Amino acid sequence: MKIDGIKSVVIVGSGAIKIGEAGEFDYSTSQAIKALREEGIRTIVVNPNIATIHTDEKFADKVYSVPIRIDFLEDIIAKERPDGILLGFGGQTALNCGVELAERGILSKYNVKVLGTGIDSIEIADNRELFKKTMIEHGIPVPKSRKAIDLETALEAAREIGFPVMVRVAYTLGGQGSGVAFDECTLGEIALRGLAYSRIKQVLIEEYLEKWKEVEYEVMRDRDDNCIIICNMENLDPMGIHTGDSIVVAPSQTLTNREYNILRETAQKVIRTLGIVGECNIQFALDPKSEEFRVIEVNSRLSRSSALASKATGYPIAYIAAKLSLGYVLPELSNKITGVTSACFEPALDYVVVKAPRWDFQKFRKVSKGIGTQMKSVGEVMAIGRCFEEALQKAIRMLDIGRELTDNGLAGRSVERIRRELREPTDERIFYVSKALKSGISTDEITKLSGIDRWFLDKINNILEMEKRIAKEKINPSIVRSAKEFGFSDKKLGKLLGKTEAQIRDYRKAHDILPVTKQIDTMAAEWPAATNYLYLTYGGEVDDVAYVAGDKVVVLGSGCYRIGSSVEFDWCCVNMATALKKRVSEVIMINCNPETVSTDFDILDKLYFEELSLERVSDILDKEQPRGVVVSVGGQTANNLVKGLSEHETILGTSPDSIDAAEDRSRFGQLLDRLKIEQPKWDKLRSLEDAKRFSKQIGYPVLIRPSYVLSGSAMNVAFNEAQLTGYIREAARVSRKNPVVISKFLTGAREVEVDGVSDGSRVFIGAIIEHVENAGVHSGDATMTIPTLSITETVRKKLLFYSGRIARSLNIQGPFNIQFLVKNGQALVIECNLRASRSMPFVSKTIGTNLMDLAAEAITNGTIKPGEGIPQRIGVKAPQFSFTRLDKADPVTGVEMVSTGEVACFGDSFQDAFINALTASNFYIPKKDDAILISMGETRRGILPYARMLARAGYRIFATQHTAEEFSKNGIECRILYKVSEKKRPNIMDYLQNREIRLVINIPSHEGDPASHRILKDEYLIRRKAAEFGIPIVTNLELARALTKALVRNNARQQSKTQSRAEAFVTPSISTMALRARLACSSSRTEPIPVTIP
Repeated sequence: MKIDGIKSVVIVGSGAIKIGEAGEFDYSTSQAIKALREEGIRTIVVNPNIATIHTDEKFADKVYSVPIRIDFLEDIIAKERPDGILLGFGGQTALNCGVELAERGILSKYNVKVLGTGIDSIEIADNRELFKKTMIEHGIPVPKSRKAIDLETALEAAREIGFPVMVRVAYTLGGQGSGVAFDECTLGEIALRGLAYSRIKQVLIEEYLEKWKEVEYEVMRDRDDNCIIICNMENLDPMGIHTGDSIVVAPSQTLTNREYNILRETAQKVIRTLGIVGECNIQFALDPKSEEFRVIEVNSRLSRSSALASKATGYPIAYIAAKLSLGYVLPELSNKITGVTSACFEPALDYVVVKAPRWDFQKFRKVSKGIGTQMKSVGEVMAIGRCFEEALQKAIRMLDIGRELTDNGLAGRSVERIRRELREPTDERIFYVSKALKSGISTDEITKLSGIDRWFLDKINNILEMEKRIAKEKINPSIVRSAKEFGFSDKKLGKLLGKTEAQIRDYRKAHDILPVTKQIDTMAAEWPAATNYLYLTYGGEVDDVAYVAGDKVVVLGSGCYRIGSSVEFDWCCVNMATALKKRVSEVIMINCNPETVSTDFDILDKLYFEELSLERVSDILDKEQPRGVVVSVGGQTANNLVKGLSEHETILGTSPDSIDAAEDRSRFGQLLDRLKIEQPKWDKLRSLEDAKRFSKQIGYPVLIRPSYVLSGSAMNVAFNEAQLTGYIREAARVSRKNPVVISKFLTGAREVEVDGVSDGSRVFIGAIIEHVENAGVHSGDATMTIPTLSITETVRKKLLFYSGRIARSLNIQGPFNIQFLVKNGQALVIECNLRASRSMPFVSKTIGTNLMDLAAEAITNGTIKPGEGIPQRIGVKAPQFSFTRLDKADPVTGVEMVSTGEVACFGDSFQDAFINALTASNFYIPKKDDAILISMGETRRGILPYARMLARAGYRIFATQHTAEEFSKNGIECRILYKVSEKKRPNIMDYLQNREIRLVINIPSHEGDPASHRILKDEYLIRRKAAEFGIPIVTNLELARALTKALVRNNARQQSKTQSRAEAFVTPSISTMALRARLACSSSRTEPIPVTIP
């Protein structure tokens, strides 16, 4: 029975997408909101992640797009006076805030009840020392360990336990700050970094259970102590590799029945001991040579593994957990997926699920590709099959990295190199396992080197043996069917059999070798249930569903999260799909990402948890026979399927030829020339010599741009001929089938974007967005503002004119994004994307008009009302970086995107919104008397007036020697800190490691500068050390200038502020007077503006 007196609830979100804390919390919070609203409870969401679905107005009753920080939360609680607060749906960020709210007495002051798992249970689970003591008291085995609060106690603990040791950090997730230390020197580095990340400055030094299996159990418990196991999962990799970076299999495959039940009983004992109400994830280490085990840790909240378990089993974990937090018990609730079973019914699986992680190391300079205890992957996929071999091969393809398991891309690697890679894993681990087996290394040796159970190696070997068999035989129905049952793609079969992918497809269809559709019903088909949660497999004979003709539309999702394609595209998918539901009878989603809302069971009429490949999408379209396919909301993944699909299917919206005309940089450049629309001087790459000649003619720097890529992949600025040569080779590798273009790179230009929707003749411009940084920083890494700050009325009209002309020329029907450079009154077009963009959630929520609603109208041949969106508030979107987790990565921005997420905040002025947006992205805002380090190259004179402003505002300025000399000449008081190479004290590294510096401003010298190798290395070391200790870094001059102005203004306001944050920054819209005054600075218009297409 529900708890009485709960009428309004605050739900604390997780903030920006970052490594270790990603889209899974959009899924969990969305489900929690649904569960609460069903009970008539008012929901108040606090989350600045503007790209999430649950921050849409149609989800929560009220959304606060503000930093998830105690001061903001207290203001919101004081204003809203909620009855309860949910902390278990926003990751570690929400838990940490909840604990701090309780510690400061804020929850008791306002009589706010923590729903679900209580603060005491959260503290026991997250405080490593308390957790250890609690487990031991109840006879539950845990690793030998000791608490450490400084370097000295860490060393003492390690000497007592014996090296190697595992360092775990309290109150963090994703293994942040953790590591394995094999000696005292390494321990010192890991412990100091871990202590800096811990909320309570505590790490645990524990025995390292090398090569023990890692097993997870997802457990649900209610307040009456009913307890069920939702799912158990086994990591392919052993202890020592974070579960987020491991291939994970559900259900477990190598445990004996006895081992399974021992861990199951222990999991139930753990959740009862901790008193958790709702869901939790329990991680075990299991000795492969005995039945000995240890409980490693407990996540007393929804987690990445919870999302995976929910999607793997079909059990709505987040939804049920939210109901339990309100006081319901499991037998009272039904499973909404099946409609015929109780929520107290444990799921059963008649299939195998494989989760595979994706890394994007190629985006980062100097990054270490090693994987270990600290999570580094940026996304994951989930594949479903009737056998492990099928599911694994599907999962590898779903990663969209251009590789298959057996095409490991490791030709020429020596056996010694292979053995080293098995001992010291990297992001290519699974491919090296395949290569090792192909090279004749025995499974016993591979197990000894890698810790991977022999069962998994035997299954991978089955795939390799099947590949050999295929290559030896001529094409015949038997071999094709056997290969398909093992998960081989048509493309791979074609390679082995000397056929094209299309020929293999035709052969299959001619011989009735087709996949069947199966349901995920949580019950392994033990009871009849009709669900809309589907997958395709060759491990069956009949479809579980009956296909009926109707007015259907298929929407292609965005697939695996990666840098450049994250939750913002899932927002576009979900909003497009829900808008289409008003216009057609059936909307079908295809996606393979377990972290997304688009793969929730109750979003659409049907969900296919499947590959976004031409083969698999075509299989589904053959079965469904829809009116058409929507490709414009799934990012580049969906866009790249247009050519193949258009030969047989109807693409809804913009035509395939128009999409190609925009994606193919050469065709697009020619189009702009014909339309007499200004663009930077450009040329199509024909040969390296032509590129050198053209670059010399227009003058360096030049920009190298491949076609059909997302997030600026292989895009680079070359400042000299040597760089040009290297960058062209990289671009040609990424864009082998499509043109590479070279264009003049304009320094000092401001980048501006237009997000809009067209129906082919009418255009709605959502917003003109201005970047704070000048051109040279990828739009995904740029700080953006609506309305614009510096765009004149003349330039604004030109932007609208060009946008309209391009939209009509390409006959755009749906969403589009056009990017411009603005310099000296000129507006030059640099790119056009005929699909949804990552800024569309920000634009939609700033102007109060959902661009996906308009796009759905346009692609279904409707008409839209032309005009221009008017901002309902002043918004600033800021990027979220995850450099702290990527060992050795250089934390600097450029033309290729490196951020993992974004936030947006709003205010009465640009400065207010800007400061809040930075704060929300975990950027510490320095206070008066804080120390700021400024280290500049040749651009140091550009920072002089801003350094003076900071010094006058009361900040302590530290600088490297040459910068300090320049400052002193100009009367700016500062103190010199020496670089590493100067071998003097006071040393920058000491100040950074001790966190005496609170902000670093370092504008890097580019490699084309006359700067020496030593200077470049010193600058890198400064940036890297700052990242490792969580000190904010600014590497862009325009951003540094904007930050300085905002800091000075913020300090002045803090001294005289009487208005609460809830009033000043939290309200969902700003005053009409303030809005009109602000708009007057960039435009004389305050009404919707019709866009006339020439």
